[in-house]
Amino acid sequence: MQIYRIPFKAMASTCEVVIADDDEQAMFAKAQEAIAEVRRIEVKYSRYRPDSIVSRINAQAGGDAIACDEETVALFDYAQALYQASDGLFDITAGILRQAWDFKNQRLPAEDEVQALCQRIGWHKVERADNKLRLPLAGMEIDFGGFGKEYAADRAASVLQVAGVTHGYVNLGGDIRVLGPKPDGQAWIMGIQDPRQPDKIIASIPLTTGALATSGDYEKYMEVAGQRYCHILNPQTGMPVRQWRSISVLAPVAALAGSCTTIGMLKEANALAYLQQTGLRFLAIDQQGRVHTQATA
Repeated sequence: MQIYRIPFKAMASTCEVVIADDDEQAMFAKAQEAIAEVRRIEVKYSRYRPDSIVSRINAQAGGDAIACDEETVALFDYAQALYQASDGLFDITAGILRQAWDFKNQRLPAEDEVQALCQRIGWHKVERADNKLRLPLAGMEIDFGGFGKEYAADRAASVLQVAGVTHGYVNLGGDIRVLGPKPDGQAWIMGIQDPRQPDKIIASIPLTTGALATSGDYEKYMEVAGQRYCHILNPQTGMPVRQWRSISVLAPVAALAGSCTTIGMLKEANALAYLQQTGLRFLAIDQQGRVHTQATA
């Protein structure tokens, strides 16, 4: 079997489908099916597309409820479970904080600007009945950015599994779902980046199945007056998290791995207790560069 790597761009990330196969033409067809599934999810749920279900719901904030299909309802159920499991820290209505935090132009927001947005945040305010969802306040928004990429990785992996792929993985911007080991049975080696040295790998993780995801303060951030402000924002305060440089989690599926890393970042001082409670393997790097791990699940 030959190992093939098919790179592509999606969800503002550099992505890759890796498949071991003995038929290049069949392999390429399988990879294109998986990539098409990623693009389907991006089109359906991107807040940047006016025709997406997310944009249609947001456009009706303060107005009518919107009917949702079965897949979207399931994602809302998952968002609700994350909200409850995180004591309200993982909140898909918190995306509006980006209106105050401009990481591209390195602009710190005024406190009243942040607090005004916080008034429109709160998953508990969202009204759901049957398959319909309504945002009760004008200006409220939902955003699947907290787990959309990981969900897409899992869906792409499912497409490949149905197509008979048993050796390979899907990598969507560092959110990785592994289908099975290399053809010789060896693990794929996944590197975890040093959050302060982009060219350095701080750990190498062997994976034959399951998923790996990382959240951190090093890919999207700004530094003002010597203080680093990261893009992961606490919905209750409107402020960036500060406790951890990065948190990586291994889980059976990418959606679970990714949501646990984000909740860990949001938990700040309580992150290790939370991560240990999940029973999942993790690697966390604090602001002093110390590494904390739970190596066995």
